[in-house]
Amino acid sequence: NLQLEVNWLTGRIPTEIGQLTALTRLSLQWNKLTGRLCVAPSAGPIPTEIGRLTALKVLDLHKNGLTGPIPTQLSHLTSLTDLWMHKNQLSG
Repeated sequence: NLQLEVNWLTGRIPTEIGQLTALTRLSLQWNKLTGRLCVAPSAGPIPTEIGRLTALKVLDLHKNGLTGPIPTQLSHLTSLTDLWMHKNQLSG
């Protein structure tokens, strides 16, 4: 588990997050994560590498400042049971 909620984190989610393949819970809610968080600015706000976290059951990114498209790689998260991304400005 990686739970970093309500820590006033700012900036981008690093693409290296995709290396944490055994992660089952990623909670980054109630921070100030913003912008387009991928390596390629046109790719979207959430790193596509998040699709490598196939053991992930819970992904909570709500209440940040994320904008842009939701990556299609989220469809690779076949173990996902809970997904929270509200209170952002995401599309897709």
